[in-house]
Amino acid sequence: MDYYQYSINTDPAQNEVLIALLGHLPFDTFEENETGFNAFLPDAGGQEAVDAEITELQKCFNFQFEKTHIPGQNWNEIWESNFHPVIVGSFCGIRADFHEPLPGMEHELVINPKMAFGTGHHETTFSVIEIMQGIQFTGKTVLDYGCGTGVLAILASRLGARHVEAVDIEVESYRNTVENSQVNRAENVQAIHGILGDVPGTEFDIILANINRNVILDSLGPLYELLKPEGILVVSGFVLDDEQLMAGSLQNHGFAILETKKKNNWLAMKTLKSG
Repeated sequence: MDYYQYSINTDPAQNEVLIALLGHLPFDTFEENETGFNAFLPDAGGQEAVDAEITELQKCFNFQFEKTHIPGQNWNEIWESNFHPVIVGSFCGIRADFHEPLPGMEHELVINPKMAFGTGHHETTFSVIEIMQGIQFTGKTVLDYGCGTGVLAILASRLGARHVEAVDIEVESYRNTVENSQVNRAENVQAIHGILGDVPGTEFDIILANINRNVILDSLGPLYELLKPEGILVVSGFVLDDEQLMAGSLQNHGFAILETKKKNNWLAMKTLKSG
């Protein structure tokens, strides 16, 4: 898929509030940097409305933006130049095959990225993995919703899950999950190209949804139905300013919040199907 990269040039101290205000727009990823942040928008139409909303924000905040069209075939190079290992204590290390091995890891995953978005979500990946460290996966059925590179699905397999389904709407993500599952010998990971309705499983013990605010909010009803009674749902991919909105929506859909992890401007929540 082609994307538009919006390069927001501002005081990084404004990143948090601007990302929160842009969060309702259909951006897939926000990637912070020393001069502000980049926001990635799928090239699916509607850019004029996004441009208009950003221009309105300029009346209240001091920032500039540039929009660049990025063809899908350029994403591999961008990934490799931005992808850095993720190290979660001594519990889990995630690296690409062009990195040196990570010593002293209980679990080391080799993830060869083949897509662009995800490099800016290391905080969310880190927090979800921290939460996963405290979940019993042995013998469980797991769904990784919005699997991206498949990293969470593969880790769930490593932690003893009986069966893992991993779904993503992007065909590049599907292919990447298949490849990375093979590299890590996660033979019980079933990758699916499609939407939530294409998932063949109907009852999961654990669902991991590290996507973005809008997709999660729109999917809470179906996710509730896919979980077994007292199943665990972990959500991430949203910023601190969305904490109350997300918590309220989760509770309204029958989820009890058990744990919240914060890293920089990003949140992850562990919840229990309680309704």
